[in-house]
Amino acid sequence: MSTLRFHAIKESLANKPVLVEEKERRSDLFGKNVFNENTMRQYLTKDAFIGVMNAIQYGKKIDRNIADQVSSSMKDWALSKGVTHYTHWFQPLTGTTAEKHDAFFETIGNGMAIEKFGGSQLVQQEPDASSFPSGGIRNTFEARGYTAWDPTSPAFIYGTTLCIPTIFVAYTGEALDYKTPLLRALNAVDNAATDVCKYFDKNVKKVTSSLGWEQEYFLIDRLLAASRPDITLTGRTLLGHSSAKGQQLDDHYFGSIPNRALNFMRELETECMLLGIPVKTRHNEVAPNQFELAPIFEEANLAVDHNSLLMDIMGRVASRHNLKVLFHEKPFAGINGSGKHNNWSLSTDTGVNLLAPGKTPMSNLQFLTFFINTIKAVYENEELLRASIASASNDHRLGANEAPPAIMSVFIGQQLTKVLEELEGVTKGKLSPEEKTELKLNVVGKIPDVLLDNTDRNRTSPFAFTGNKFEFRAVGSLANCGNPMTVLNTIVAKQLIDFKKEVDLLIDKKGLKKDEAVFNVLREYIKSTKAILFEGNGYGKAWEDEAKKRGLSNNKSTPEALKAKISKKSIALFEDMNVMSKIESEARYEIEMEAYIMHIQIEGRVLGDVARNHIVPTAVKYQNILIENVKGLKEIFEENYKAVSQEQINLIEEISSHIKGINATVTKMTNERRKANAIENIEEKALAYCYQVKPLFDDIRKHCDKLELLVDDEIWPLTKYRELLFTR
Repeated sequence: MSTLRFHAIKESLANKPVLVEEKERRSDLFGKNVFNENTMRQYLTKDAFIGVMNAIQYGKKIDRNIADQVSSSMKDWALSKGVTHYTHWFQPLTGTTAEKHDAFFETIGNGMAIEKFGGSQLVQQEPDASSFPSGGIRNTFEARGYTAWDPTSPAFIYGTTLCIPTIFVAYTGEALDYKTPLLRALNAVDNAATDVCKYFDKNVKKVTSSLGWEQEYFLIDRLLAASRPDITLTGRTLLGHSSAKGQQLDDHYFGSIPNRALNFMRELETECMLLGIPVKTRHNEVAPNQFELAPIFEEANLAVDHNSLLMDIMGRVASRHNLKVLFHEKPFAGINGSGKHNNWSLSTDTGVNLLAPGKTPMSNLQFLTFFINTIKAVYENEELLRASIASASNDHRLGANEAPPAIMSVFIGQQLTKVLEELEGVTKGKLSPEEKTELKLNVVGKIPDVLLDNTDRNRTSPFAFTGNKFEFRAVGSLANCGNPMTVLNTIVAKQLIDFKKEVDLLIDKKGLKKDEAVFNVLREYIKSTKAILFEGNGYGKAWEDEAKKRGLSNNKSTPEALKAKISKKSIALFEDMNVMSKIESEARYEIEMEAYIMHIQIEGRVLGDVARNHIVPTAVKYQNILIENVKGLKEIFEENYKAVSQEQINLIEEISSHIKGINATVTKMTNERRKANAIENIEEKALAYCYQVKPLFDDIRKHCDKLELLVDDEIWPLTKYRELLFTR
């Protein structure tokens, strides 16, 4: 194994940056391989174009005649670009994307063939759904599932395949993917926010949820990654002693991008441009060999699709550069993990960002309405929001002395906190003319100036307001953004509906004017949501104790966090908002709990194998070398040999103690896995894996990492942290 390690190091050091040519401007490349609005204008008839645009903008159904026209035009465009196959591209609950390729080619008899792609093939397909997670929605023998075209996300060409973004549902109609609930949630927040916007602007007809994700990732040499069974099978290092030099000098963050990584980024960005993914920012992150990529904001559904597509593209491009991308939230112990910060906002069809202050008191009152209602939504559903980013991999990052903790809180900065404190003092009921003037001119009217100077930034906050958007920082780098975005848009939609009911009641029953009613309701929200606002350091026990006093949850593990998804409150919420049925909510809970169990089970098996079959034999081999050394010293020095060999003897004994510790703990872990596997109740099983199996990983790792410091480097089998993190 050590031979493999040193071969990998030698080969990786010989790898040179792959030449990347950029001959065209980014703006000229952008969207070339996308069947977007510009392409549709060229290829579609007027009726077909109007039909598709109505579906995109207003959710209207596309009839079969229009679908036939669209499919024919889409085929002609794809064939002109050398495409041979098409696929319905969807996002099942595995966390990855899925596709089944079919050729345009069809025979027509007499030895002849044509390229064919009809409306029925565009609109719907029937893939085998038996091997995708369903959470008990259907039996294995009932394998039928349907993919259906999502016209709001444009088709694109990748390689020689036309990819058509679709939803994925069971034959009984329940969603088996991330996209379907997200589309429902986006529709819910559109309707709810539009109704509230009409208090301030009667011309608003549609509100769109926007998303700008920030994708953090590690980039390591492909051969070095292949030399580590744990990275290959689990996406992270299950053992390995920290490098003497890590991130403590802060010399990687925003530093000069290494040449191999930079050329990878350049080719990746070219691929993104062709596919209409508006990537804009690239930089070194905090940890060595950690980087970040961020796009311009997009409509949330499209942004989710683009992030899922990007993760696939990154892996393929990295391979061409002899690199491997690690998306795991915590691939290396002792240095920062990776997140996928979800920057979220709402915008009207009149061009207004509802979370950005305007130039008038009226526009600022609108801003405050959506700002405070979002805080209220998070406060009322903080456990559900925590559940939306729960996974076995993200558990390593949340609360592990890194930003952010597992406790949900909202950071808004000192200046906006002062604004809310002033609004809290609004008189109950009707406002005097003087109070109205004071509020509009000196409180609400000055918000743009407040935000202009408000540079507060709390990196430990899981949900922070950053000027014109909320940044959901707790989302993991490996996650599908559809899950947290479904929850966030749903809870905000529900809160806006409740808000409008309260305002209308004050107007109709109490005779308050619109502004007075809005101020009155917002005042009560400010009073009731103080517990969720937190400006301090999110690390450590002090905040945990304070959060407990405030009544905030602290669900540190995925099994604990996921319970919120099947609470009566959450199920009722999703049903009321027509986002998910009770069956769909319960299915997702089952799927995510099962995924948690499988991840811990796989990691346990890999760790046991590596510890016993790689580390222990290497330790014994080195121990034998020491024993031979002691024997030789005894021959030379006879009865005085202990004086010159005591250190070797001590080392032999120390190695033996670690070998004993590894074998004993691996045996215990294996037994605990067997006990857990015998449990039928999925919640009890997940908890057993969480609290009985997983903690033993640390004990095994401790012994292995100690041996790494004791055993001769020349025979150590696993590529070390210093090699993984500093080979560039």
